Amino acid sequence: MGLLGWAIFALVVSLIAGALGFSGVAAGAASIAKLLFGIFLVIFIVLIVLVMLGIGAAT
Repeated sequence: MGLLGWAIFALVVSLIAGALGFSGVAAGAASIAKLLFGIFLVIFIVLIVLVMLGIGAAT
């Protein structure tokens, strides 16, 4: 499972925990989801820039 998959998993856990009233668990899972999504987004942007510069482009 990739990094984005883990972020989506943490988001789902936070939504379920929030719906069941576990506010502490929901807040923790939501913060993990935000962190993982942010890391994924940074990696994605770096890879896009590298491909545009021709560095590491797949042949």
